[in-house]
Amino acid sequence: MPSEPRILIIRPSALGDVCRSVPVLVSLRRAYPGATIDWLVQDTFAAAVQSHPDLSGVLAFPRAKLGAWYHPTVAPKIKAFLDELGERRYDVTLDCQGLFRSGMFAMATRAPRRIGFDNAAELGWIGLTERVEAPRDLHAVDRMLLLAQAAGAEPVYDLRLHASAADRAWASGHEALCSGPYVVIAPTTRWPGKQWPMERFASLALAILNAGLVERVVVVGSEGERAQAGPLLERCAHEPRVVDFFGSTTVGQLMALIERSAGVVGCDSAAVHMAVGFGKPLAALYGPTRVERVGPYGRSAHVIQRLIPGDTRDHKDAAGGQKIMCRITVDEVVELLAGQLTSRSAPWPVRS
Repeated sequence: MPSEPRILIIRPSALGDVCRSVPVLVSLRRAYPGATIDWLVQDTFAAAVQSHPDLSGVLAFPRAKLGAWYHPTVAPKIKAFLDELGERRYDVTLDCQGLFRSGMFAMATRAPRRIGFDNAAELGWIGLTERVEAPRDLHAVDRMLLLAQAAGAEPVYDLRLHASAADRAWASGHEALCSGPYVVIAPTTRWPGKQWPMERFASLALAILNAGLVERVVVVGSEGERAQAGPLLERCAHEPRVVDFFGSTTVGQLMALIERSAGVVGCDSAAVHMAVGFGKPLAALYGPTRVERVGPYGRSAHVIQRLIPGDTRDHKDAAGGQKIMCRITVDEVVELLAGQLTSRSAPWPVRS
């Protein structure tokens, strides 16, 4: 490795995975203070990392625009993007995603060292020059840090996230976020098998307020998820202390909103990993997901998961997953959150 190498981290998506990949960046910066370290990330998720002080720059991948790779008008744009990767003359790339697309990006850089997982899915290892053994039973953070080690960096377990000055200014100037402490509830998730019933989220929001833990509850999600959260929003529509932020935030604003919060409650989603990155009290509600692999890193004590022998650990099994999720009660979520909110020593991000 040169003393001041040019390094590219490839972790385009998903948002929660991008957030928990930050220790790779920090480890590389600690090992190579003078390096140029860029991050290839999906354009819609760039705000999750672009304000990190250890990052040199962001290469935003416009997935929505380039998704139809087979279309005659899109193919030249994809070629131009791949050509740009090669023109940047990176010394080493780390494919932290381990899929065909990320492997294609690594190959396009033509870097002398292209490091990735030996068990990458979708033949994502084809373009690598170095394949690192990373057992899948390890946590995703630990697996990615093995790639940083292969690049000569000692692991640094620092998951801190950094919101931009503009997004912090937005949050500090928003009336709903400046009128006393609030808890963020992120009730939606991509997979039905990971979903806690919305009626219970509604009961939880009211229970948090009635217990006097905070003055407000802020409910977040994308506009496209509003229908999924219908029962929650309808039941709390006439409660002014429950604030509806669905479709009202960018990724960066969501980060700033969570940074200012008193705590976060959510299913297996990006908001949970953001809570870790900002060291917030957390109640993470998990069903069939393997928490030891993809749960909130270092915060297993703040996960509620009720498994019994015979459960199917498949998040794509909607019925089986919801059966597990329904074992979680409102009272135990309130208890977990209250124990952290009333503690004198709040949890902090994992760091060394």
